Amino acid sequence: MSTHLFATIITATAVAANNRGEGDGSTLATLQKITRGNDQYTTVSAEAIRWGLREYFQNHNESATNRTFDPDTDKYSFKSEQFSAEKYIDDDLFGYMDAKKGQDNKDATTKRRGALEISRAISLDPYWGDIAFGSKGGEKGKTSIHSTEVHCTAYQYTIALTPDSLKNLNRAALALDAIGAVRHVGGNHARFLYDFRPESIVIRITDDPSPWIMDCFKRMGESVGCPKLLRLVEVGDVKASELIVAGEVADTPYGEKLAALEVKVYRGVKEAIAAAKQKLTILQTA
Repeated sequence: MSTHLFATIITATAVAANNRGEGDGSTLATLQKITRGNDQYTTVSAEAIRWGLREYFQNHNESATNRTFDPDTDKYSFKSEQFSAEKYIDDDLFGYMDAKKGQDNKDATTKRRGALEISRAISLDPYWGDIAFGSKGGEKGKTSIHSTEVHCTAYQYTIALTPDSLKNLNRAALALDAIGAVRHVGGNHARFLYDFRPESIVIRITDDPSPWIMDCFKRMGESVGCPKLLRLVEVGDVKASELIVAGEVADTPYGEKLAALEVKVYRGVKEAIAAAKQKLTILQTA
């Protein structure tokens, strides 16, 4: 029976803007949005989050990262276009597809499904259409005055990974390290910084193939709570022994109630990630 790793992350609350790239002075919206119920929420794509994870691997283990980004040329380069999940972290975690035509005009596609699945991040707070206006310096023109959509919010997203599907089992721990230290997501220009590291996190290590913990956080006043997660543990759909909860949610009544149900609750996110990595190691060597 396979072991599965799931985690739902809440980022810090900050002002999000321009998450699809540098504005060009046009009136096009820069925040992607979805409708949920009667409200509109902003969203960040899974591809953008993967960009942030790739950046982490490039900065911390460049020699084992196949696809790297050069900010001076604004281009990606590959160490080898002969993709190798055995050799490269990103080829193993994120997968690849190389579609080519052979000399006989037949498809010769090399591909691997990404082992690390990432959901789209959704804002915790509704978006009410906040816009900031600015003006470029120097000589003025038709695009001198520009507008930018901004949203003061936190984002929630979930990852899923089955370590047995990796060519190198140790990369499950590397993925947890990266999630705990994402500096920014893809498309953020240098003038904009949004910290995508976890402010609160719930990690589930289980033989259940379904996450169950997606969308488990909710804005509760100025803080964040997890009523859905608490209910799942109370009714027995998710075992307390499978969970690790950490971050600011630990200092809320929900953290106290989960701890009373024998869930491992940590105030520090880094401490929780270390505990999850240790648990994975024990299960993999058992």
